[in-house]
Amino acid sequence: MTRLIRNKSKAEPAPPTTLFLFGAHGDLVKRLLMPALYNLSRDGLLGDGLRIIGVDHNAITDEAFAQKLEDFIRAEVASKVGKGDQALDPALWAKLAKGISYVQGDFLDDSTYQALAAKIAASGTGNAVFYLATAPRFFSEVVRRLGAAGLLQETPEAFRRVVIEKPFGSDLHTAEALNACLLKVMTENQIYRIDHYLGKETVQNILISRFSNSLFEAFWNNHYIDHVQITAAETVGVETRGSFYEHTGALRDMVPNHLFQLLAMVAMEPPAAFGADAVRGEKAKVVGAIRPWSTEEARANSVRGQYAAGEIDGKPLAGYRQENNVAPDSTTETYVALKVMIDNWRWVGVPFYLRTGKRMSVRDTEIVICFKPAPYAQFRDTEVDELQPTYLRIQIQPNEGMWFDLLAKRPGPALKMANIELGFAYKDFFEMQPSTGYETLIYDCLTGDQTLFQRADNIENGWRAVQPFLDAWQQDASVQTYAAGEDGPAAAEDLLTRDGRVWHSLG
Repeated sequence: MTRLIRNKSKAEPAPPTTLFLFGAHGDLVKRLLMPALYNLSRDGLLGDGLRIIGVDHNAITDEAFAQKLEDFIRAEVASKVGKGDQALDPALWAKLAKGISYVQGDFLDDSTYQALAAKIAASGTGNAVFYLATAPRFFSEVVRRLGAAGLLQETPEAFRRVVIEKPFGSDLHTAEALNACLLKVMTENQIYRIDHYLGKETVQNILISRFSNSLFEAFWNNHYIDHVQITAAETVGVETRGSFYEHTGALRDMVPNHLFQLLAMVAMEPPAAFGADAVRGEKAKVVGAIRPWSTEEARANSVRGQYAAGEIDGKPLAGYRQENNVAPDSTTETYVALKVMIDNWRWVGVPFYLRTGKRMSVRDTEIVICFKPAPYAQFRDTEVDELQPTYLRIQIQPNEGMWFDLLAKRPGPALKMANIELGFAYKDFFEMQPSTGYETLIYDCLTGDQTLFQRADNIENGWRAVQPFLDAWQQDASVQTYAAGEDGPAAAEDLLTRDGRVWHSLG
């Protein structure tokens, strides 16, 4: 497993810990967390003292719960733990399953937390991690009850940590309220606000590429960079998440967390040291430097879209309003494009264009750094009197890697140029073990490294930056449609063309 920041040259197994998975019957636990834990065990990064305890309201025995997880992983997520007949090693799974048990209980019933205390007492270790893989409405209530039961009290010999999934709030006010609730019963260094994008190797590699290669850092500023594009395009629709999406939308679901985390990795200043506090401090600063648009400016610098019926790869697809649990007159956005500015010395005058959407033509998460064209006076009166901009493209998924444009002369007597792409795909240079993207983050939580987790001020700065867009859309909730299989509404193109720029082609 490649590590981004580690004081030791070799990652050591995590210490003995009781890991409680709230919402144990949900898809997150089955599809992502348990496969990730299996992969960590495969890599020798889980010590023998790990206990995994599911917590949910359904009645099920310890043995049946472990068997259910095993069956699901074998049938549904083999690609995340291996291939073919080697998808699940029986001996390895048996070793992990020995530490799996289950607590039936209501999240809002204090007796549930008494049962959790008994599990810790019987575990042989005081270390405990509480992973809230639940609906967001339970976050505050679960944490408050954990605190009231004394389960968040640390000692010099034992840590207590809470992992919270997104969405962390639904606007600035609710994010501030949730942070206040958490900090009443525990300290900031016990809180792990998780964003699975930061578990991806290519995202972590942004810092390595920037700060260990002097070539990159020399031109990583407004003297050489014209603009930055950050895209998270999906071909899937809302699938079974219609009820959730109706109350969330693309902006809340993706921008203040995933896209702003990518923006922060690209735009942050070099930290004084590669420790959690220094890195997270620089990320919070750059997100806090995003210019607060007025309501009118926010409306002018944003596009809301919603997919209509269309097709992808010849397959006809329903529109968003025809999906299950979606209102037939819904104005919820499934696509959003934004222009933001960062008001600091390095980035003044450089626009950052963000876009994310469902039912687009291809699945593609990428960061595109567009450089200013070189002076072209020496090419006057030739066929190359104006040079096109060059790009550095960092693809997060599906084909993880980095590619850099280079202009070169075509062979022949005429002065004609071609765009040459230099770069690498991770799979071509490194042996990539199957993963869910959660392995690094779970391991970091078990070992106490908060570098890849969001701090309270970073969360609130992100919501503060998107609040003007939420306010503008509350006044005008209209959405523009785009057919499934297209790359968003036409207005998204206009957002860049009015500035003399174009979106980088997806894929």
